Amino acid sequence: MPHVAEWKKEEVKELKDLINSYPVVGMADLSDIPAPQLQKMRQSLRGSAKLKMSRKTLMDLALNDSPKNNVKVLVDHMDGQPALIFTDMNPFKLYKILEKSKTPAPAKAGSIAPTDIEVPKGDTGFMPGPILGEMQKVGIPAKIEKGKIVVTEDKIIVAEGEEISRDVAGMLTRLDIYPMEVGIDLKAAYEDETIYTSEVLTIDEEKTLSDIQKAYTQAFNLSVNAVVFNSESTPALISKAAGEALNLAFNAEVLTSKTTDLLLAKAYSQMLAVASKASAQNAEAVDDELREKLSATASAAEAKPAEEEKDEEEEEEDKEDKEEDAAAGLGALFG
Repeated sequence: MPHVAEWKKEEVKELKDLINSYPVVGMADLSDIPAPQLQKMRQSLRGSAKLKMSRKTLMDLALNDSPKNNVKVLVDHMDGQPALIFTDMNPFKLYKILEKSKTPAPAKAGSIAPTDIEVPKGDTGFMPGPILGEMQKVGIPAKIEKGKIVVTEDKIIVAEGEEISRDVAGMLTRLDIYPMEVGIDLKAAYEDETIYTSEVLTIDEEKTLSDIQKAYTQAFNLSVNAVVFNSESTPALISKAAGEALNLAFNAEVLTSKTTDLLLAKAYSQMLAVASKASAQNAEAVDDELREKLSATASAAEAKPAEEEKDEEEEEEDKEDKEEDAAAGLGALFG
């Protein structure tokens, strides 16, 4: 039986203790992160998460020997330069924090473009020289204009998923275009016997909130239309029932505390309409009191358009006054 170094046993024991002590265990990839930036990321996680780097074989042993059910599946997500993250926060919050901590980085030859890499139109700040030919060589439409090298149009020089060549990488750096991101990539996270991959952890918060609001509205409308009583639909259903009951009582001319005033107003209006027709056929058909009411109603109807016209005239006058004041103010400025 081959001898196992004592430090390896201690390392596996430490990893197992950490795995068993924290409710959330993440598998991350630290590839291509410069040491200074990694140190800053460690500091930013201090107090909320613990980052532990080790050999793949030792992490494999610790995960497979842990009593936690299903945690060993994290071994399947051990890519690049793996490291384990231990935290009390939920996997989604951890993923969000790690994504926000990422910083722009220059492209490297052989890297795969994460998105379309575009060189924007405009002045590059470079004086005429050999760089013009180098830019044109990598597909950037450039020319000399007013003594400066300018890019004549927006140009995608590397499409998403394509490999970045050495010449393109160098040119992008010279143009201060940093298309890559450097940071801790959370590949998967374990919590309560469930493994959450990065695809699951990637959440569009605005879209998710919009979907929840839409689902709430649809559920509310369904419960109201289906007359399903719950804490949200009950007030709306009672209000709807009250309105329908009022309409029914009004149309059936049933006197209640709610319909009496409405029915009296309706009857009064109908009485005036009958009196108006009777008066038109025979002036003596109505008494003086009714005649006064009809006259008052007619005067009110005529006064309303007149008031509306007056309001329009006043608005026009106010507008003219404001224009005159503005003209006077400009005159004072330039006088």
